[in-house]
Amino acid sequence: MTSLQKNDFLTNQSYVIYDSATMPFKNQTISHFALSDSLTTIIGKQQNKAAIHFWSTDPLVIIGMMDTKLPHLSDGLAVLRANQQPYIVRNSGGLAVASDCGILNFSLIFSEELINRITIDEGYDFMFRLISDTFKEYKKSIEAHEISDSYCPGDFDLSINGKKIAGIAQRRIKNGVAIMIYLSVTGDQNKRAQLLQDFYTAGLQDEQVKWHFPKINPDVMGTLEELLEVQLTVQGVKEKIIRTLQERHCTIEPGEYTPEILSLYGESKQKMIDRNLQMLKESAQKELLI
Repeated sequence: MTSLQKNDFLTNQSYVIYDSATMPFKNQTISHFALSDSLTTIIGKQQNKAAIHFWSTDPLVIIGMMDTKLPHLSDGLAVLRANQQPYIVRNSGGLAVASDCGILNFSLIFSEELINRITIDEGYDFMFRLISDTFKEYKKSIEAHEISDSYCPGDFDLSINGKKIAGIAQRRIKNGVAIMIYLSVTGDQNKRAQLLQDFYTAGLQDEQVKWHFPKINPDVMGTLEELLEVQLTVQGVKEKIIRTLQERHCTIEPGEYTPEILSLYGESKQKMIDRNLQMLKESAQKELLI
């Protein structure tokens, strides 16, 4: 019996693209997560289709569900409020990350066959190869391994010269797979890391807990602009990513906000609202959940 041929989603693939800069939703916080879930559900029902979802935010701390187990969570959240940093709890795994206009968040969303599923490592590898190809012209090696004293550490942290530039996560809904990345393009990465270091210091207060939270060292993180020694913009990086896929003979076309997507979006948005109210209780920032 011959083994099944795996699909390389980075070559000869048809993509539809969705971008927060043009999405029709007023909410610019939970909308990104609700739309991502909607697209993952839709793409999971289709064969030979994929989507790209680009989004950026104003300053925002995106809290992982595990962070809500901090023994002094309210004190940690008070640090964020004192620094005028809005925050929400996301609907995927991992720990807290900082987002702002210098961070590009995006997802590659694929459908998978029931008998030929995308493994966790294969999903991460698609994103790693795309990022490596996109920036290969700068002759700097991008590595994939955990940077344990970064914020939101994981096995597929991406780094240049030992400094983390990105973290990757995955979310699966039925037959849809979203490989998600936050990419530090520009801005003050040291300040972002220091903010989250202060969040964990206040949230833990040196208590021993069964969950592992990072001891953040701001010096182990950087931006693409800093480490590649070239001027970059988030918009320019989006264009580079699209160009890389086109060079791999992928087609890119604008995504439509169909009635099905809008219906699923409404359901996903309500789940995000309910999750934040349940996990953050009186500390939830209800003005972000409208």
